Amino acid sequence: MSRRKTERLLNLVICLLATRRPLSAEQIRHAVPGYDRDGDEAFQRMFERDKNELREIGIPIDVVRDPWEDEPGYRIERQSYELPEITLEADEAAVLGLAAQVWQRASLAEAASGALLKLRAAGVATHEPVGDPIGGGALELRVDTRDPAFPALWDAVRDRRVVRFDYRASGSETVRARTVEPWGVVSRRGRWYLAGFDRDRDAPRAFRLSRIAGQVTAVGRPGTVEVPHGVDLRAMVGFPEEPMDERVAVIRVRQGACEGLRQLARTVRPGEGGWDEAELAFTDPERLAGWMASLGGDVEVTGPPDAREAVIRRLKGTLA
Repeated sequence: MSRRKTERLLNLVICLLATRRPLSAEQIRHAVPGYDRDGDEAFQRMFERDKNELREIGIPIDVVRDPWEDEPGYRIERQSYELPEITLEADEAAVLGLAAQVWQRASLAEAASGALLKLRAAGVATHEPVGDPIGGGALELRVDTRDPAFPALWDAVRDRRVVRFDYRASGSETVRARTVEPWGVVSRRGRWYLAGFDRDRDAPRAFRLSRIAGQVTAVGRPGTVEVPHGVDLRAMVGFPEEPMDERVAVIRVRQGACEGLRQLARTVRPGEGGWDEAELAFTDPERLAGWMASLGGDVEVTGPPDAREAVIRRLKGTLA
């Protein structure tokens, strides 16, 4: 981060902490050094980026709407900004360190590393994994957040902002647009779900992230979503799933690659042109698609059609 940007962010924090009333974007533009030299459009882009960066590092910027004002106001509540002294027992610090390791190769890796850095700066000793000389432990836990929709939905939950996306319901190939007030993103049995209020259905709903097609679009301003008091997100996604019949996927596998897939396949037959043909048992096309997409150009699912389409959707979503 450049010195100029660091100074601008620090000045913005000081300004929003010191004000007694919420400030509009235009007032902030004239009060904070670093904004006054830019045009209107450049200022709006820079201000949005700065707000997001401050929120990402844990600084709560409140959006206050006054019915007598045309524009929203911004401020930082001192009570929300200031933290009490952090005191953790050794076992508590160890759990936090382990949790950060779980996220290291997922979408929240940067946030997890930043949290550990803050704890260490405050004098809290966090657990460090003991492993081999190249830095890997004998056994590591990981969380997979490679669903393309995860980062955008996580940001929407953090910013309390409405989202819109195309969604394919269970057991259907029909894709419909949904507008949702996001309450939280939770994991259940290795799958990620968005829990929130579906404006189109006028009721709380849960959405599996792997069934979201294309991009997730933020709608309206941050701070507009209110999470109901006492809502149980895990209960919202804890519905019993109908058992699925086991089927067989036919997969072309590049010769000399994907040893793990070959070990789990029912059969592997020599093919042509540098490819083999494997038969792999599966029940959930979306879960199979997540695995196959992670193998890149070393595999090609040729059947059944719904499994092949699931892989194509996953790859298109990642590309988008």
